[in-house]
Parts: sequence; C-alpha cells; structure tokens
Amino acid sequence: MEQQDGEILKDFEIESNQLIQDLLDILEECEDHFERVKGLEHYGQTVDRIMGGAQSIALLIPDQKHVIHKIADYAAVCKAVGYKASQIKGNEGFYNICVGLLLDATETLQSMVAVVNDPQGQGKVQGLIKPQFIDRLRWVSKQFSGEFNASVAVQSSGQPKLGQEDIDELLKKLGF
Repeated sequence: MEQQDGEILKDFEIESNQLIQDLLDILEECEDHFERVKGLEHYGQTVDRIMGGAQSIALLIPDQKHVIHKIADYAAVCKAVGYKASQIKGNEGFYNICVGLLLDATETLQSMVAVVNDPQGQGKVQGLIKPQFIDRLRWVSKQFSGEFNASVAVQSSGQPKLGQEDIDELLKKLGF
C-alpha cells in the first residue's frame, strides 16, 4: 500500500471514530425509549457516511480482502437495519431487539475501523463478527416485511428493499 493510501486510511479512521461515537450516542438515547424510534433514521444517515467513505476509498484499493471493503459492506448492513428499524410501529419489543443488535454491530464496526490500517487487519476482522451476531441479524431481517424501506426516502414503488437475499449477499462478501 502506498503512503498516500495510508494517509487516506488514517483520515478515514479518525473521521469514522467520531461518527461511531455519534452512532453510539444515538443508540444510547434510543435504547428503551420506543418514542425515539425515528432517531434510528439519524443512525442510518450517520452510518451511511462511514459506508460512503469506505466505498470511495475501496475504489483506490483493488484488493477485495482489504478491511476497507469489509467496512463498506458491514456499514451497509447497519444502515439498512437502522433505516428499517426507524419505521417500526407498535412493536416495542422488536424495536429494543433492533437497538441491541445495532449497538453490538456498531461496536464491531468500531473494532473494524481500528484495524483499517493494519496489514493483518483482515484476519482480525474475521474474528470480530461472531456467528451469534449473524444468526441475530438473519432473524431480524426476516422480521421486516416488505413495507419497511431500506432508505429514508418517502415510500414509492421504486424504493429499494433490503431483502433476505441482499443481506445474505452482504454476509457472503463479509465471508459468511
């Protein structure tokens, strides 16, 4: 990796760490407060910034095994769950499960960002994503019906949906 790539990754790490702290603050405010369900939309918008930055940098780093590619895919999962969970109505228990899942996911994202500049980062990332988390993610994704959008845009017939097959594809890219 070139020195310039290392500097770009370091800048990404610094900015992402601040955004992750914002994400954790959002989730802590939402935790056990169903009336703050729309706060998860803000979570989705914030994690989207990490995803977008990672995707942009990934264009400069063709090695698909590099951690930046995993961060982009993992952040996409977090974004989709955040946006979908922001639309939960009348199901406080499921909302609390989603917030708990996002707390765990955000802490894992934080650990992934911490090794973005580490040449051995890929091996460390694989160990961060636990099979129990994957099982919980799959269960949560199955609970979202077609009425839940994967973005915050007003519902329309062309609105993207994050179905089980999309989550499975992201998990496959993450090595699961």
